[in-house]
Amino acid sequence: MENANRIAVITGAGSGIGKAVAITFLRAGWLVALAGRRAEALEAAVAESEIDAERALAVSTDVTDPASVRNLFERTRGAFGRVDMLFNNAGQNAPGVPMDELTFEQWRAVIDVNLSGAFLCTQEAMRAMKAQVPRGGRIINNGSISAHAPRPHSAPYTASKHAITGLTRCTSLDGRAFDIACGQIDIGNAATEMAARMAKGVPQANGEIAIEPLMDVQHVAEAVLHMSQLPLETNVQFMTIMATKMPFVGRG
Repeated sequence: MENANRIAVITGAGSGIGKAVAITFLRAGWLVALAGRRAEALEAAVAESEIDAERALAVSTDVTDPASVRNLFERTRGAFGRVDMLFNNAGQNAPGVPMDELTFEQWRAVIDVNLSGAFLCTQEAMRAMKAQVPRGGRIINNGSISAHAPRPHSAPYTASKHAITGLTRCTSLDGRAFDIACGQIDIGNAATEMAARMAKGVPQANGEIAIEPLMDVQHVAEAVLHMSQLPLETNVQFMTIMATKMPFVGRG
């Protein structure tokens, strides 16, 4: 289908990577449902796109709440008729403290958003994609470099992102018979509000504090768009996109 007839649901769309992806999809001609906790941030993202507001749907959503997620997909289908792509991007982190100093509430908050939120959205997307005509669609999960290797003092976030890789593989397998493709994009040091601390220096595995390079978040948005515009018989299963000189490959 042409982009003008395709519908994307993007979570965490009020800021950072999600906002960049939502704006890029709108400018590429997609119809986009933007999901996030803060309605005003979603509306601001739509305004920034400078695209006809009728092509966007801003839905205040708590991805940890099944009823809120169900409302997101019901409103999307009500407005646009179907769901062609879901970008599971909503994410949360915990304070960077030693593992034994974390509270259970801090651990659970990260797991609830990053993992359970992605699962709930995936469930609703698969239900829609199985039932619609033409059948099928694509789900893309934001995995992060932390799906491969941890940073110091990052147990909740790293555990959630390793789990996202398992969710990606299971979704790919379970969706195969229904023309539902699932892939994962692992992002390292995109220049967003969340990653701004990298430019000031962050802890390294050897105990040092080091400044890390960043990359333009627009490159991430264009990568997600590329994955989404492939025909359903073709899938980018895993993509890693990162600042070239960030300390990840080898010994950094």
